[in-house]
Amino acid sequence: MSEPSGAGLGLFDSLKRAFDSLLQLGQIRLELLGTELEAEKLRLFDALWKAAIGLLLLGLAAVLALGFVVLLLWDGYRLAAIGVLTLLFGGAGAWFLARARKQLQGQEGGPFAMSLGELRRDRANLQPRPDKGGGP
Repeated sequence: MSEPSGAGLGLFDSLKRAFDSLLQLGQIRLELLGTELEAEKLRLFDALWKAAIGLLLLGLAAVLALGFVVLLLWDGYRLAAIGVLTLLFGGAGAWFLARARKQLQGQEGGPFAMSLGELRRDRANLQPRPDKGGGP
């Protein structure tokens, strides 16, 4: 009579180990997702501050361009200085906006490509494998 209780414990231990492995797998996947979410948050924050600086510089370039038009009728070197500053700030603003746009486009495969790849690999490992044996 001791055999059935021993077999029951073996089955229970096996189920317990399988459940523990499943929980570990889920925990690892959640940690990976959290890491990717943090990286995505940092990427978006970086792109947003670059966009804000770019917009600020483009606004300053617009003000300087208006000043340039107003001063166009005056004599002296003020025109060259305002023109150069307008081009400088306009170019810097356009550069920041281009960098922000490029950064917002993201990486290949989307924001959670590593997590999705791991989940695909997990599903592939759970699929039954076809027998490749040709016989004994």
